[in-house]
Amino acid sequence: MSGLLNALFLALLVILAVAAVRVRDLVGAVLALSAYGLVLALTWAGMGAVDVAFTEAVVGAGASTVFFLATLLRTVRTEQVRLPRARAASLAAVFLLGGLLFLATHEFPSWGDPASPPSVHVSPRYLRLGYAETGAPNIVTAVLADYRGYDTLVETVVIFTAALACWVLLGRPKA
Repeated sequence: MSGLLNALFLALLVILAVAAVRVRDLVGAVLALSAYGLVLALTWAGMGAVDVAFTEAVVGAGASTVFFLATLLRTVRTEQVRLPRARAASLAAVFLLGGLLFLATHEFPSWGDPASPPSVHVSPRYLRLGYAETGAPNIVTAVLADYRGYDTLVETVVIFTAALACWVLLGRPKA
């Protein structure tokens, strides 16, 4: 993905995140978060992480939006007064954590570095032996279903548990 498109997506993600926090209407916040998930999925797809992009589109933009809207339909809307100190502390914590995460990125290999550990050790082995070991003609399927099968299973269990919890919480109408 080009640098200009990356910058555009990053700017759009920041705008949508700020909009989700600043908007006064809960439905508007849900829609902003849904759009955020969709733009993030496009970003992942542009970086070549199609499996992550698909998961983000389904969970981040799809299922989360449905669960949020279902929750809003089943609850009473009341306005909560925000305390200025709590808001300032939350904002400071977000910037502190974001700054620490940004500082940690200098340890990462350069983008697309052919000498990075995954490019040198893991990827060539998967590409060379993937079909022989798994029988899957698609290397992404082989990695997700065979090499990372337990990880994928645990991710599926987490999503199922979250959906079940939402169903249990939202399933009974309030009298």
